[in-house]
Amino acid sequence: MQIRAIEEKIYRIAVPIPFPMKYVYCYLFQEEDGWSIVDTGFNYPEATEVWKKVFSELSIKPSSLQAIYVTHYHPDHSGLAGWMQKWSGAPVYISVTDGETFDLAFSDKKVMAARFGEICKENGVPEELMFDIQDKFEKMGEHVRPFPEFTFFEKDEIILGGDRWQVIHTPGHSDGMFCFYQQEKQLLLAADHILAKITPNIGLWPYGRENPLQDYLQSLEEISSLDVRCALPGHGDLILDLPKRINEIHLHHEQRLNEMYNLVIGGKTAFEVSREVFKERQLNSHQWRFAIAETLAHLEYLYFSGKITKSAGSNTTVYTAGSYVNGAGT
Repeated sequence: MQIRAIEEKIYRIAVPIPFPMKYVYCYLFQEEDGWSIVDTGFNYPEATEVWKKVFSELSIKPSSLQAIYVTHYHPDHSGLAGWMQKWSGAPVYISVTDGETFDLAFSDKKVMAARFGEICKENGVPEELMFDIQDKFEKMGEHVRPFPEFTFFEKDEIILGGDRWQVIHTPGHSDGMFCFYQQEKQLLLAADHILAKITPNIGLWPYGRENPLQDYLQSLEEISSLDVRCALPGHGDLILDLPKRINEIHLHHEQRLNEMYNLVIGGKTAFEVSREVFKERQLNSHQWRFAIAETLAHLEYLYFSGKITKSAGSNTTVYTAGSYVNGAGT
């Protein structure tokens, strides 16, 4: 079923994506005199057909769409924003940071893909894989066209479904991502900040913040202070015990950091580390991009924590563990 009523005036829309997660969950809110949408999906035919069906089943005229909010720039959330804007005429809101990153990632200049290819080379990725990763990265831009005309978004609260929702900046999964919190109903629109069964990818990306895992863990702490009855994520099941899930995610990163610390005793490149960490999985080049970025985010966290060092030898960066400290992830 594509449409699930969360409660009155809030609908959860399952929009298909051509990735293992199968769906991105977007949220549709009925306003006093129209509708609002949070996130749009990946631009390919199956997704646009779902949105047309949803609008038909709920008797929504495209022109009644008042606002489209994009929680972060990733193409499974932003890809249909331009198409939906053309269809409805609604403004598309995004953070300043992620609006700028969207352009770096998906414009014809292909700036981010080129730089990520250089990062792969600097961190020991074999040349054939490096070029394949860069090529697939460049082609992501095909799935966010037509580009939306963004309105940069800097409010502390917005109206969704007739209620006031607090806007919370949660850097980590992307530098400019935000979540929405409705205090009276104890609802958190969590986007990809917190997922029920998998951990959100936290990667070190070109032109981004230098310690994204630190940003992410701090963002988790901010969210943990909220009184949440139900979290509405961008993928997977609803989260009904948010404190438990946050604790599980903290534990995952602590274990991953300790694993990587032990792997770089004696020195390794980020690619060598990622090959060990993800050795149980057969990764394609698209998945390797995220694996390398995630490995770098963890290694840089350890580096900034003073637990490991890094050095560039023969144009390749090598990470090396220092004196062992129990709980390298804490």
